[in-house]
Order: sequence, then structure tokens, then C-alpha cells
Amino acid sequence: MLNIVLFGPPGAGKGTQSQKLIAQYNLVHLSTGDLLRAQITQGTELGLTAKKLMDEGLLVPDAVVIGMIGSALKDNSQAGGFIFDGFPRTVAQAESLDRLMAEHNTQIACMIALEVQEEELVTRLLERGKTSNRPDDQDETKIRRRVTVYNTETAQVAGYYATQNKFHALNGIGAIEDIFGQICGLIDQNKAAAPETPAAATKEVKA
Repeated sequence: MLNIVLFGPPGAGKGTQSQKLIAQYNLVHLSTGDLLRAQITQGTELGLTAKKLMDEGLLVPDAVVIGMIGSALKDNSQAGGFIFDGFPRTVAQAESLDRLMAEHNTQIACMIALEVQEEELVTRLLERGKTSNRPDDQDETKIRRRVTVYNTETAQVAGYYATQNKFHALNGIGAIEDIFGQICGLIDQNKAAAPETPAAATKEVKA
């Protein structure tokens, strides 16, 4: 199973690349925001817990989010793997995700961050705001704040994956196909270098 953490600031082209990676590697896109909305709509226990907290203006605890991700892993057990979008955002979340992956006899293959200079991001998002109807794509101050938050959060998580030799930064400026090719190259290298999980090794010995 191939599991990728794909990061990039708003406007870096992460959404475009995610869709291409999903088709290339038969992956399931996991966005924590989408998971929360789905669980709430379905009225699950986790969803009801999350809704109660959100209605009170509180953050949803990591344990609840991890629980939702765990449910998604079970529901998509036949997938080739997962792209994690917007998660993890802290070292604690990354550690929890590693433990969850281990429980499913798999692991994160790599974290790939698309890097784009702030001025280019501002230009892209203001242009996108002309058609997206998103208020946060139309206000330069809000755009710069979003980029700052991303940079602050990613720096911590990047360091965590760097200690595992799984962090890779790529230039997010260029032709879409060229960037996609670079991402695929990194993914394929990490797949080839990834050690067997304990479960896989055990099965091989028994066979």
C-alpha cells in the first residue's frame, strides 16, 4: 500500500497534482475536512462528537480525527494507498498517524511538499479568486496569513519526516506534467527503498 503526505501552500497546485496521482497509483484522497463533513452527514458516533465540539467553537481533538482516518482505511482496504491532504499538521499528529499506519501493517512512504514563492502564490490566488467565489482567495491579507500558517505548520512536520528520510521538497513552479513527473520519480524511489512491514515479512517466512 502506497501512502503519501502531500503538502503545499494555498495556490501551489496541490489539488491538480493530487488528482493525477490518484489516477496514476489507484489512491484514495483523504482530506480531514471532507472526512469530518462525511462523518457528520452520516451521523456516526465520531461525527456526532465532532459536530458537538464544532458547534461549541472548539477544535476537534486529534484522537477523533485519527479515528475518522482509521475508519476510512478500513472502508477502502482495497485501495492502492492514500494521499493525505492537510494532515498531519503537527508532530503529534504525524506520530499518531505513524502508529495508525503500523496497526494496518503499512506506513507513510514519503512526504512531498510543493514549494512556491509567496508573491507567486498571492498572484495565483488573487487570479483564482475571480472565479472561485472564495472570500479568502480575494483578500491579499488573508492570503498572506494562510501562507504564513502553512509555512509554520509544515516546518515542524517536515522536520519529523526528514528524520525518517521521507521528506522531499519540489519546486511547484513549472509545467504541470514536469512537476508530476518529478513527484512520480520521488514516489517510485521511495517505494523501491521502503523496508518490508513486519506483517509482510512474517507472511513471507510462513510461506
